[in-house]
Amino acid sequence: MRLSNRSPIALLVAMPLLLTVPHAFAQTVPAPAGSLAAPPVDLPATSSSATAPARASSVADQVDLDDIRNFSRVYEVVRQAYVEKVDNKTLMKAAITGMLSGLDPHSEYLDKDGLAQLNEDTTGQYSGLGIEVLQEDGGLRIVSPIDDTPAARAGIKAGDSIVKINGTLIDPQNVDDMFKQLRGKPGSKISLTIAHQNSDKLIDLNLVRENIAISSVKVRELEPGYAYIRISQFQDDTGGDLDKKLGALISKNGAQKGAVLDLRNNPGGLLNAAVSVSDDFLDSGVIVTTRGRLQDANMSFSAHPGDLLNGAPMIVLVNNGTASAAEIVSGALKDNHRALIMGQRTFGKGVVQTVLPLDADHAVKITTARYYTPNGTSIQAEGIKPDIALADLTVSRADSAPVLVSSEADLPNHLVNENAKLGNDINDDGSADDAKLATGDYALSQALNVLKGMALGRTPTTH
Repeated sequence: MRLSNRSPIALLVAMPLLLTVPHAFAQTVPAPAGSLAAPPVDLPATSSSATAPARASSVADQVDLDDIRNFSRVYEVVRQAYVEKVDNKTLMKAAITGMLSGLDPHSEYLDKDGLAQLNEDTTGQYSGLGIEVLQEDGGLRIVSPIDDTPAARAGIKAGDSIVKINGTLIDPQNVDDMFKQLRGKPGSKISLTIAHQNSDKLIDLNLVRENIAISSVKVRELEPGYAYIRISQFQDDTGGDLDKKLGALISKNGAQKGAVLDLRNNPGGLLNAAVSVSDDFLDSGVIVTTRGRLQDANMSFSAHPGDLLNGAPMIVLVNNGTASAAEIVSGALKDNHRALIMGQRTFGKGVVQTVLPLDADHAVKITTARYYTPNGTSIQAEGIKPDIALADLTVSRADSAPVLVSSEADLPNHLVNENAKLGNDINDDGSADDAKLATGDYALSQALNVLKGMALGRTPTTH
């Protein structure tokens, strides 16, 4: 793993930051006659000096007093008139949560449970179903299922919507509580009602939560000389795990002619892990830059010499579930002309979150920067367009009648090839293996075929 000596800003890693608030003087706002009583609030002091030209810019951005009065009144209306009693702590938490969720889909307030879940996500250790879920329009949508988990084995796919959990319909009022139910003790049961993307049919699934200990990297050979690298998400150990597993495969089987990097349905994760993985396949060039309002959010990451594949051609497989850190890797390899991107347009999450601690048990995860591919492109809400587009298809073998004569060798009295080796099976041309791969994973079979074409015109590099 090769990382820059500059401390990286990470998607889900705390960064120290000093937050200050302007000084304010206490001032009681009287409630209008006949209204519910409004509590005292802190308001900025007003004076004739506030209109001085030297202070005009700061005054222009002050909170409007009417907005503060309205917040105070709404708070008290809910506290006094809501159908069920709500304690002040719950109301304040809801206010903070609403403030952050109104910014973008990724900023949120984290309590003790939220911080614990965050730690689970970045280490790959938790108990649940193995799905990345996004709260969207008051519902829950699957960004992607994680390999070898209850969700993946049940057939849940990227883009699916969770309609019910344990028989309860999900709506904007209960979506937070429903989301929390996805986690639970190992061995505990949960029922989901889901709808596949572009389908009105509801499917009931009965699942059992498991301890999910996810190894984010899998490496194997598709066939001799062609490596398959699957990264399911980007966590703390992803870069080191890739170095170890790909290094072991090369040590055992020799230098590879090419490799397929499979980032389909990869929901993302840590920025420094994405930088490390990109660096493993690049000798030079910019990997990603980040830009935000804070100076610490403006960063640039570059590759270091040392490509694990020694320049062998690469195909990166992506789809609509390829998001966030996975898009950073895709963009880095695409813009540096290191790999061809195949599949469908990626998810389009082009922003970076930073966790800012408030105290030992609370933090704010807030969007602090946009990120840009090496060409200076923002993929936010647009995604990365593949170099070679592939529809999301499955294929099956075509029915065909038996063929009595398929080659010269089937004709009677044919001349024998003088160079033929005894026991050589001329029918073993690789098409059977190709059919098996294509019917099991059409996109992967297409990637391998393109990869072979790229490898044919390449002179192997020796070191």
